Amino acid sequence: MRPICRCFKLVHHGEPLVDTQEPLREPAAGEVVVRILAAGVCHSDVMIYDGFVDTGGGHKLDLSRGIAAPRIPGHEIAGEVTELGAGVTGVKVGDKVVVYPWIGCGTCSYCVTDREPLCSAPRNLGVQRDGGFSQYVIVPDAKYLIPAGSLPLEQAAPYACSGLTAYAALKKLAPMHPDETVLIIGAGGVGLSGVRFSRHVLGIAPIVADIDAQKWPLAMDAGAVRTIDPSDPDAGKALVKATGGGVHAVVDFVGTGASFAFGFGALRKGGKLVSVGLIGGSTPIIPAVVVFKAVTIMGSMVGTCGELRELLEIAQTGVLPPLPVKALPLDAVNDVLHRLHEGRFPGRAVLTP
Repeated sequence: MRPICRCFKLVHHGEPLVDTQEPLREPAAGEVVVRILAAGVCHSDVMIYDGFVDTGGGHKLDLSRGIAAPRIPGHEIAGEVTELGAGVTGVKVGDKVVVYPWIGCGTCSYCVTDREPLCSAPRNLGVQRDGGFSQYVIVPDAKYLIPAGSLPLEQAAPYACSGLTAYAALKKLAPMHPDETVLIIGAGGVGLSGVRFSRHVLGIAPIVADIDAQKWPLAMDAGAVRTIDPSDPDAGKALVKATGGGVHAVVDFVGTGASFAFGFGALRKGGKLVSVGLIGGSTPIIPAVVVFKAVTIMGSMVGTCGELRELLEIAQTGVLPPLPVKALPLDAVNDVLHRLHEGRFPGRAVLTP
């Protein structure tokens, strides 16, 4: 008799996830069953729920075609190994693990060089394959399971996306001189991870910009040197003056037209802007300004499996401040998605199936 698995499925975009109970299938050869003990809820889960990304000007990028509903969302997963398919090595039943969810086809040039997030035939957990808003998840290969070690699983799960996304974005700015300045835009779940990692990855305590003053204390606790309100019409000029010509680097974890424009305007000559957030919108970019300021603009999604291993090894040392998480039961998922949609969830929500 197979275990009954409770999960919450996306059946129709924009409608509440459906509470479902069904038998857990047996793992095929090479697969691993993980009992989920912690599952973070990410803003990208909100976009998957909506089925689109706002690209500004009334336009939308359709995400629904890449998600074969019904689908169990959720990609920040930590738990315990409970079953092994035939031929599985490297893990054993009872291991506490963090699951790397950004899985590619396994055979293209990106996949064989540990760049699976760039694969054009992804098998991402919570997107193309069932994910973490469930009591169990089936992982296609043990190589995507990383030991959680002594980390509390509620802290460990968000490393698979919010932590990894922030870590990979900051690595794109390294190395930096300790006297240089970094601006992080956004103090939500991913942005706070960036604040936490900045001193370790770059050796610099960042300035943090967020329109929500209630998030400023969280940013300061995570390691920010100061906080500013980017919606203040004088904030940009004041920042450029205070930094002697602008900041050396910006990471935009928000991804609106306004946040991108603020970050671009804050750059000094030769600066770098890493765009990460996907909230939506657009803003004009003047090519001549890019040339005259000699700035670099780059996009960054999630990181690689190797980078997640690096990050978890760093976290094991205890040098990273803890992420403010709120543990909630699995059946709170629809409420959490609603609150995230409205920007009313500080820190990180973690479901505990």
